[in-house]
Amino acid sequence: MGLFDRTLEYIDQLQHAGTAAAVCERLLGVTSNFGLTALMAGTVPQPGTPRGQQKQHVMLCDWPGEWLERYVARNYVDHDPVVSHMKQLQAPFQWRDASKNAVIDKSSDQVMGDAREFKLRDGLAFPLVTLDGQIVMVSLGGESVELSDQEFGMVSLASTYAIGRAMQLHTKAEKVIDHIELTARERECLQWAAVGKSEWEISQILGISEHTSEKHLLNAKSKLGAANRVQAVAEAIRRGYIS
Repeated sequence: MGLFDRTLEYIDQLQHAGTAAAVCERLLGVTSNFGLTALMAGTVPQPGTPRGQQKQHVMLCDWPGEWLERYVARNYVDHDPVVSHMKQLQAPFQWRDASKNAVIDKSSDQVMGDAREFKLRDGLAFPLVTLDGQIVMVSLGGESVELSDQEFGMVSLASTYAIGRAMQLHTKAEKVIDHIELTARERECLQWAAVGKSEWEISQILGISEHTSEKHLLNAKSKLGAANRVQAVAEAIRRGYIS
């Protein structure tokens, strides 16, 4: 490939990505080569933002569903040392730098400890400031993250284009009435999927067949425009269908 060809191909793929799930897939296709396998991106809520409204700030999400639910339920955004460090620095950095430089109290230490439970031991954060002054943050995590300075720049560039596309899709979604109707069973199945239950376990809990529980999850995934079960749970949480 010639100079810039891979970058141009990546940008073209992003521009043809019609959903947030597709943008996640494109970005993680680049970042997973460096151990960055989980993604969260969106605007940063103000301190004290009600938990139900925090989900509306999310533009891209491929975090473990149970971790996302815990993060919101425990209001971790107000205690996350990565978020605090980003607000102060407003430049790309590794999570480990936030832990070193932040004043770690019991709450912030719990955030990082809980993240490690979900194999998110380290990562990168890329803050972007929009032309109207709003802070947008891309946070990528993984179990083992090692990058050279050049690779750090590559991931930063890929993330910048991805969040740009996510912002376009987010704006379009706000302009269109996009109310998705999930059935009560679909919500129940997603709720149990969010805490790691399998299709068989869900069927036993709800008193339905395994085939039926699988069908409900597939229907929900399709309605939410998700590429997989994790993204379906994350999108359902973001939209407030499950808590």
